[in-house]
Amino acid sequence: MKAGSNRSEAAAAEHSAVIVFDGVCALCNRWVRFLLRFDRNGRYHFAAMQGARGGAMLRAHGLDPRDPASFLLLDAEGAWTDTDAILRVLAGLGGAWRMSKVLQAVPRSWRDAAYRTLARNRYRWFGRHDACHLPAPEHAPRFLD
Repeated sequence: MKAGSNRSEAAAAEHSAVIVFDGVCALCNRWVRFLLRFDRNGRYHFAAMQGARGGAMLRAHGLDPRDPASFLLLDAEGAWTDTDAILRVLAGLGGAWRMSKVLQAVPRSWRDAAYRTLARNRYRWFGRHDACHLPAPEHAPRFLD
């Protein structure tokens, strides 16, 4: 789902695209490592929701940083949440990843229901860290907080 805001355009202009993620979620950290590996153009930057900037970005788009049920992507075209955001991120990796757009044929309500089930159970199924994961020195410039 798209949720527009002037702040999202400002954030996207400063950094090609910003992904706000749960910094203590083991699954979310795997997702970030996956993106660092496959985002060869360095398009995506990251902000942990536990940080000042990540939390502010979530609040600016009506999301509660203490109860992050949504995935947030801010890019030049606006703000995106849930599976719309995930599919945009994958397509943005280029190459064969653009084929992920075919998943948009699945009704958003079904995709987002599956996503919400995963989001609600992510700590139980995948674990949680005591603190936000620190990036490797070569990736540190891509993290905003």
